Amino acid sequence: MREARTAEDTGKPTVLNHPVLIKVTSAIHSNMKSRVLLFSYGTLQDRNVQIANFGRELTGREDVLPGYARRLVPINENDVAAALRGESCYANAEPSPDPEDAVCGTVFEITEQELAAADEYERDAEYGRISVTLRSGAQAWVYVRKTVA
Repeated sequence: MREARTAEDTGKPTVLNHPVLIKVTSAIHSNMKSRVLLFSYGTLQDRNVQIANFGRELTGREDVLPGYARRLVPINENDVAAALRGESCYANAEPSPDPEDAVCGTVFEITEQELAAADEYERDAEYGRISVTLRSGAQAWVYVRKTVA
């Protein structure tokens, strides 16, 4: 009877330890670990804002944030960029006593690095990031004014 030979015996990679498969599997695993969901109801839905902050246009799907209402709040004096864009108010999602209230927006799948970039973008506007459950059942991050966060 012939003995089974391993990759070490032949010097050839087997299917399971083939360098290309290892690289692809590693990339997929790494990519899956570092993805998060971000719900946006405001400027992060804008293509130009996405390109400026993430270096790419994001693709997402519509979703809804239940139990919140969309309100406008005055721009804070530290946000020079918003003032230069001619904006006088920000959109803000605020908890609502009315369970029928909901905020429509878009949920994006982004990397941890892009989430850090979004944190930086929202900082001047005094927004904080909170975890929410969307109508779809997805858990996502969303930015709200820090007085609400």
